[in-house]
Amino acid sequence: MDKQTKKALCVMSGGMDSTLSAYMMKNSGYEIIALHFNYDQRTQTKELECFHKICKELNVIEKYILDLDFFKQIGASALTDKSIEVPTGGIEEGVPVTYVPFRNGIFLSMAAAIAEKEGARVISIGVVEEDSSGYPDCREAYIKSMEQSINLGTKDETNIEIKMPLVHLQKSQIVQKALELNVPLSLTWSCYKSEKKACGVCDSCRLRLNGFKLAGVTDPIEYE
Repeated sequence: MDKQTKKALCVMSGGMDSTLSAYMMKNSGYEIIALHFNYDQRTQTKELECFHKICKELNVIEKYILDLDFFKQIGASALTDKSIEVPTGGIEEGVPVTYVPFRNGIFLSMAAAIAEKEGARVISIGVVEEDSSGYPDCREAYIKSMEQSINLGTKDETNIEIKMPLVHLQKSQIVQKALELNVPLSLTWSCYKSEKKACGVCDSCRLRLNGFKLAGVTDPIEYE
């Protein structure tokens, strides 16, 4: 496979994990096609802004931004339903109310359509299983099953691998790896609640801050 056809479609939220995953693909010699989803999440504007800035740094060859407003209609998540409060009391056991029903399954299905069109042999997604917030659609076994289904449901010559390079890493290891690859962490956003300054107390902020603390470095973004 020559370099022109060595493309990776990277699902990129504007967050630290998916950004590092994309940088890892770039470092492995792939040309990056970036895919971002607006799904009426609370921090949609900020995430999109981060996505554009990160894409510029990565020199992506193509960008896709898809609007999925039906997630708001479905609701059932604190990220898409404003009547459900984002928890700020600390990470609890079980699936949290910030889980968006089958989000990664829907994302990967749409990513597969674009990857097939673009001739990308790889889809990259920044799921983290061991040090995540308990989301069922971030599990390695689930992502591997999606890979199998995608290849069963596409053309015979389409052979897509879903790479999840962070799936078994802890947040501190993600921070360290990002620093090694000169990932612009100051351009990433993790907060579930706020768009101006990160709240510092939602599950995502807590995981991020703890990762930086254990890695022995300071998070470059602003907190309330």
